[in-house]
Amino acid sequence: MTFDEILGSLEHDVVVRDDGLFAGPAIINGRRVDVIGVSHGAFVGVDEALWLSARVIETIGGGANTPILVLIDSGSQRMSKRDELLGLNECLAHLAKSLMLASQRGHQTVGLLYGHTAAGAFIATALATRVLISLPGAEPEVMDLPSMSRVTKLSIDMLEDMAKSTAVFAPGLENLVKMGAVDAVLDPTQPLALQLARWFDLPPDRLDARDRLGESHGGRPAAAQIARRVYELAR
Repeated sequence: MTFDEILGSLEHDVVVRDDGLFAGPAIINGRRVDVIGVSHGAFVGVDEALWLSARVIETIGGGANTPILVLIDSGSQRMSKRDELLGLNECLAHLAKSLMLASQRGHQTVGLLYGHTAAGAFIATALATRVLISLPGAEPEVMDLPSMSRVTKLSIDMLEDMAKSTAVFAPGLENLVKMGAVDAVLDPTQPLALQLARWFDLPPDRLDARDRLGESHGGRPAAAQIARRVYELAR
């Protein structure tokens, strides 16, 4: 689905800015939801992160437990000198923490991937929501293989070989599902609003199940076991 098709399937008053950011209310299955996000592959820099954070904080300050839907089709973080000097890392962290605070305050937060997203822009938006779902064809990646190669000092050929058996080394939607980062891939032939409503019905304080999903899907066989062991030792 395209961005216009997604908005067209919702009853909404979402306003889209010239830079691709957007925000506004929508009605999903009779419930008000505040929609924010990034469209058309826009990059997320200091200004964009602070603007999105402000929209989340406005929802928190509204008094009601209004759910938040985060739609993402972005580039990565904007790595300009200006953004770096103004503290891009802190602004991205502020955005992620704003979404996490919303969850703690009783707002269900749902991320929906419908295009490309990468790196800090992905981590600070959709990956910071309590629920992350996707439409088929989305292209998320925390780090592409050339970037992994630069960081790990391993060759791309070696990483490509490792990616065949280890989802952690392989970007893309399928591997994020295997790792438990993406809760579900929606059916584009079914009404989008009804599918979204199911996730908004979940309690916002439900336990984070990504490690267990990764274990059951075979993408992260050890994470859940390690987490359980840490909890046992901490008691």
